[in-house]
Amino acid sequence: MTARGVSWEAGADLIVVGSGVAGLTAALDAAAAGLRVVVVTKDGIGEGSTRWAQGGVAVVLGDVAGDSLGAHVADTLAAGGGLNDADAVDVIVRGGPGAVRRLRERGALFDARGARLDRTREGGHSAFRVVHAGGDATGAEVERALVAATREAGVTVLDGHVADDALRDVTGRVVGLSVLAGDGGAETGVLRAPAVLLATGGYGQLYSSTTNPATSTGDGVAIALRAGATAADLEFVQFHPTVLWTGPAVGRRPLVTEAVRGEGAVLRDRAGHAFMAGVHPLADLAPRDVVAAAITRHTAETGSECAWLDATGLAGFATRFPTVFASCREAGIDPRTEPIPVNPAAHYACGGVVTDTWGRTGVPGLYAAGEVARTGLHGANRLASNSLLEGLVVGERVVRAVCEDRAAAGPALLTAPVEPAPALPVADRATLQRALSRHAAIGRDATGLAAASDAVEAATVVGVPVGRAGVEDAALTLLAQAVLAAAGTRRESRGCHVRTDFPDRDDVHQASSLRVRLDAAGRPVVVADALVGAA
Repeated sequence: MTARGVSWEAGADLIVVGSGVAGLTAALDAAAAGLRVVVVTKDGIGEGSTRWAQGGVAVVLGDVAGDSLGAHVADTLAAGGGLNDADAVDVIVRGGPGAVRRLRERGALFDARGARLDRTREGGHSAFRVVHAGGDATGAEVERALVAATREAGVTVLDGHVADDALRDVTGRVVGLSVLAGDGGAETGVLRAPAVLLATGGYGQLYSSTTNPATSTGDGVAIALRAGATAADLEFVQFHPTVLWTGPAVGRRPLVTEAVRGEGAVLRDRAGHAFMAGVHPLADLAPRDVVAAAITRHTAETGSECAWLDATGLAGFATRFPTVFASCREAGIDPRTEPIPVNPAAHYACGGVVTDTWGRTGVPGLYAAGEVARTGLHGANRLASNSLLEGLVVGERVVRAVCEDRAAAGPALLTAPVEPAPALPVADRATLQRALSRHAAIGRDATGLAAASDAVEAATVVGVPVGRAGVEDAALTLLAQAVLAAAGTRRESRGCHVRTDFPDRDDVHQASSLRVRLDAAGRPVVVADALVGAA
């Protein structure tokens, strides 16, 4: 394989990679601050993970009796398994009310009863504090409003462009981005800017069954690691407990929002037994890691292919949950009269690129926000509906950081030469997905993790990635190696990470996040001093 040539070059003040809630929030604020902004997105604007979020935004607006910002902080810390950054939790939770207000000013329409926004409750929450839109289409409404505002503001959007690699100057500072465009990514371009924001989402496509769209291939984490940044908490992949089960399948599967259980639905086994009652004090509204693990364990014990979510007692199901209702009806299921077959599926990456609450990574000029970032909000397990909250709050804060850093650095920008495209390890995607789904999903052990590592290694070749598919597969290969390295190092069970050979939580030796960086050979390794603080 040969190096790609550069077909075009352009400049900006800020490059935003990704068009979800964090990326578009940042792009709008940056444009309002007078920065030249370019948004780079692989598909059409609005085609990322945000639009698929059903539940809502967890936020305390001060109009729910008995709820408070402190209670939201406490619930987030309880769900996070002791690995949250307490300062990050406080900053992001307290930034929620203002961020939601500004989102509504940009045109987002949330469900309301009169002048007051409607609320629902989801797993791990001690109060009804989740605001929602379109019943169960919150992400779609948030994305609609942000896309419309982006177009109205005249922000430059390069859709159909794949972020390939960060450009760095001789000091290691990020000064731009190489991108692929054209049919299959055959055309290479260069965008130069003193600031690059990664807002690319997670890496759900590591697994055969996921709620994530096809764009969620870990590109941002891979770009950051190759640029010298640190990642953390990569082993904590949250599996949503209730995804519509219609038999074995590969790719994005329809989500059955947790709010269905928040409104009173109950998980049952094939005999009709409500099995969550004795598992956790919150029963069906336990944190997601608890529910997902319980479903997996119970189906294995009973020999069932799935569990059943009984929502037949919920009045107005089709109106309250139109997205879920449509998915069920398409599969031939009427949730008003029969239980919904469900199983867990890969849903959310709790870890990512290590940043502070301003989106700064450890690499000058490189920022990250949203699911791609590890701010410390989620710890070992994300509290439901905290993801849109994080994207909104940090998406705003990162622009202030970019402006401050830009002023401190001055106007000079060192020019970095465009290096030949590097050869990278690339494994067959189907092989990766089978290995991770079998051995690094819910329930892991040393033997299985070693088998997954061997399978990935055997399927890997080194070469220059070709086109979009090649860039994505190289990113997934790097993420697979990193997730397996971290999962093998964490010899305990905590949050989303369940080790069947180490079933207990170890707060003596493993009560810290594991950092991952690339070694001299470009392979992800767990850093010896594992404790993660600020970037």
